[in-house]
Amino acid sequence: MQRYDRLKEILRLDPERDFLAIYRLTATYEFPWDFARALELALQRTYAVPSIGGLLAGTGEFTGRAQKRYDDTALLLDAVLEHGFDSDTGRAAIRRVNQMHGGYTISNEDMRYVLCTFVVIPKRWLDVYGWRSLTHHEQRACARYYTTLGQHLGIKDVPDSFEEFEATLNAYEAAHFGWHEGGREVADATFDLMASWYPAPLAPLVRGAGRALLDEPLLRALRYEPPHPRVRGLVQGALRLRGRAVRLLPPRAQPHYARQNPEIKGYPEGYDVGELGTFPRSGAGGCPVPHPRRPQGADAPPPA
Repeated sequence: MQRYDRLKEILRLDPERDFLAIYRLTATYEFPWDFARALELALQRTYAVPSIGGLLAGTGEFTGRAQKRYDDTALLLDAVLEHGFDSDTGRAAIRRVNQMHGGYTISNEDMRYVLCTFVVIPKRWLDVYGWRSLTHHEQRACARYYTTLGQHLGIKDVPDSFEEFEATLNAYEAAHFGWHEGGREVADATFDLMASWYPAPLAPLVRGAGRALLDEPLLRALRYEPPHPRVRGLVQGALRLRGRAVRLLPPRAQPHYARQNPEIKGYPEGYDVGELGTFPRSGAGGCPVPHPRRPQGADAPPPA
């Protein structure tokens, strides 16, 4: 297989009908490392919305159990991607997300904004650091995937195209980015978590590199000092070089899912999707979207 053969396979699929297959190929074969980093950056953006950052800090989960929250978020999203919306595993993951959200007062607008970051930020990351950019074909499939996920999560007025997702994200950030002590606490805890994945002497460098990837509106909202231009240039230059190097490598032969990432550290003995996440005591909770059960073993294996 040649470097662009997977892309040719993607382009033969219909982004409206085959959006899951396209997004799975893009995220697990073409850009698994980039998608992981981009989604980390997407979550950092949400902390700059005071209603989101304040809620996350108030739960104590992201500041007290950051590794578990990171793991659970990645694994729940990963379960839907790997197994699909109609599988037992995918439905269990969606049910868990809805149960968690149901325990707190979260506005539809905040939920929709978080969904927008999952669509827009990976595309922006790949435009700058990827070994190639996303095609319009892939953007359409990505938007359709997250429109479907948003509907399963009971989110209203979900955008229907990449352009609508991006416009919604831009407008929400312009109106709502701002300082909140809780948002800064969660951002600091997230950088501390990322630093913990490396030897202790490298921790300051990891935190500095992470802040070098934040844009000016995000830095202002979280009240981080702007990184030195040399630091920003070094970090961003290294990521661009990585992208060019990856372009020269042979294509990935097997899919790589988030559960295989070395950053997922909380479940060395395995996990049950239905036991991931938090179990809030307050609120009615529950899943706002019906998900009828299917017999055990009804999951179809994901396509290669």
